[in-house]
Amino acid sequence: MTCQLLALCFDARDPLRLARFWAGVLGWEMADDPQDGIALLPSDDTGFRIRFLPTREQKVGQNQMHFDLTSTSIEDQQQTVARALGLGARHIDIGQGPEDAHVVLADPEGNEFCVIEPGNNFLADCGFIGALACDGSQEVGYFWSEALGWPLVWDQDQETAIRSPYGGPKITWGGPPLMPKTGKNRLHFDLAPPADGDQQAEVDRLISLGATRIDIGQGEVSWVVMADPDGHEFCVLTPR
Repeated sequence: MTCQLLALCFDARDPLRLARFWAGVLGWEMADDPQDGIALLPSDDTGFRIRFLPTREQKVGQNQMHFDLTSTSIEDQQQTVARALGLGARHIDIGQGPEDAHVVLADPEGNEFCVIEPGNNFLADCGFIGALACDGSQEVGYFWSEALGWPLVWDQDQETAIRSPYGGPKITWGGPPLMPKTGKNRLHFDLAPPADGDQQAEVDRLISLGATRIDIGQGEVSWVVMADPDGHEFCVLTPR
C-alpha cells in the first residue's frame, strides 16, 4: 500500500478570499479545515481536496506548480477566463508568445494558472483540471510515481507525467532547465499514510525513494515535513 495524495495546499495571506475564488472557478464546495484553514472538496474525479492555509509570507517568484484548466471550445475557454477575471484574477505575462493559444492568469494572490485551448491532445481525456503542471526533473517524476503508486503516463525528453489509476488530473514535470527555488513553495502536497499503516513507516519508505526530512520552523506538530529529490516541500500526516 502506498500513501494517498490527500490535498494540494496553498499558503494564503487571506485563505477565505482565495478559497472563495477557487470555489467559484472550479465549482467546488467549501468546508472547514481541521488545521485553521479552509478546504475545497472536489465535485469531480480529481481525487484530492485543495486546502488554503494562513501565512504572513509574501509570494516571491513564480510558483513551482500551477493548474492547467481545460476547455471544450473557444467559447468555453473565453467563459472560463471571464469567470476567473470576474472573481479577481488578472492576466499576466510569464514569457508566453503571441502565438500561444492558452491564456495565462494569476489568482488574487498572484498564483499562476493557465486556461488551455480546446483540442489539446495531452489533456483530451482529463477533466476541467487537466493537469497540475510542475517545474521538476525526470528523477522527481519517477519519485512521485513510486511515492503515490501512480503510473507514468508520459516519459519523454526528460518530461514526465503521472496520473491516478482512478482518473483525475495529470501531474506533470517539465524537465530542465529548472527554475531557481526562492524560499518555501507556496503550494505543497499533503500525503496520508495507508489506512493500515503508520506515519513513521511511510516516512521511512519515502526516504528510501529519495526524500529527506526538513525543518521549515514547523516546531512540534503531528505531521512530518519532507522534501522530494528536487527540494520541494511536502507533508506526511498522521493516519486518519
